[in-house]
Amino acid sequence: MQKEYQYVIVGGGMVADYAARGIREHDKEGSIGIFSTDTDEPYTRPALSKKLWTDESFTEDKVPLNTKKETRADIALETKVTAIDREAKQIELGSGEKIGYGQLLLATGGEPNRIKGEPSDRVIAFRTFADYRHLRKLVKEQKHFIVVGGGYIGTEIAAALVQNGAEVTLVVSDEKLGSSMFPDQLASEYHQTFEKNGVEIVTGRKADKYEETDDGLQVTLDNGDVMSADALVIGLGVEPRIELAEKSGLAVDDGVIVDEQFQTSDPNIWAAGDIAFYPDAILGKQRVEHVDHARNSGKVVGEAMAGASVLYTYTPYLYSVVFDISWQAIGALDASLDTVIDDRENGKIVFYLQEGELKGVLLWNVEVELDDVRALLAKPEEPLVGKLKEKS
Repeated sequence: MQKEYQYVIVGGGMVADYAARGIREHDKEGSIGIFSTDTDEPYTRPALSKKLWTDESFTEDKVPLNTKKETRADIALETKVTAIDREAKQIELGSGEKIGYGQLLLATGGEPNRIKGEPSDRVIAFRTFADYRHLRKLVKEQKHFIVVGGGYIGTEIAAALVQNGAEVTLVVSDEKLGSSMFPDQLASEYHQTFEKNGVEIVTGRKADKYEETDDGLQVTLDNGDVMSADALVIGLGVEPRIELAEKSGLAVDDGVIVDEQFQTSDPNIWAAGDIAFYPDAILGKQRVEHVDHARNSGKVVGEAMAGASVLYTYTPYLYSVVFDISWQAIGALDASLDTVIDDRENGKIVFYLQEGELKGVLLWNVEVELDDVRALLAKPEEPLVGKLKEKS
């Protein structure tokens, strides 16, 4: 690694890859240094809980994004950045080494939430490619897995494990799987689909702690019940890693506050991906933790860092695929809001409303042009039912 780079990126996920590519669209030669705590160079994260488990043709060699080769960026792995000296325009590494920058991007992503317990080879807070490889190894060695968490990662991992021969118990805080996100009839379908495919579901409970035993693990729930298993996967979401931004005095809120180009309160520092609290063109101030936002925010911030006059006018979508259910959503996905359900031949479209104002759209086993969804969110038109046309 050099002592100074024109572009320094802190974080080695998909944002870093797309930012490096965005930089190269406008600056073919400027030096790029990526500093990552990960053990692997940037990779396609969604595959870790989706295609690698369900598509035999999608193999591990297809996971890396080939960032170094295709962008000529230098990449330092297992390297923590501990401080930013904004006046000197330097970052400080855990080793004490200082690296100069012209433009600095914070793409530090999220830290997986955990539960109480000593580190164990039988416990994975699922996030990285290394976690995937570890879990694959455990699947070959162990039989019964407890998965904690009813969000994207928890449900996708539970589905992946049971489809690969494991016995799975899924612990969720919702009274019905998905009931905090989906209206009751869809939550019922979701819940029943998991049960039909062999997943045991414990609802209305949180995992409090775990303890390793001679022959496995014991997981204690918030009501005192104790469950036994061979291994534990924690899928309780992430907390944005904003400590570096906070320590350096950048403006923060729910995340690092940025403008439409992902520029922070310091004109030489940028932030994108999970940690960016940005003004969405349709939905207003947002912080989004999903791959579509990682890709698109990464590309835009890279271009902007290289001097391009680009703005982030894109509104990202969320998606998940489990068993025979495929859903996509833009905007709020909150079952406490009022909902209007548009029944279609093979699925449903759900409109989420707050005091009559359209806040989000869910596509449930229905294919619709997502730009049509964005247009409707930007300018709602009554009646909502029947408004969105399915792809032919």
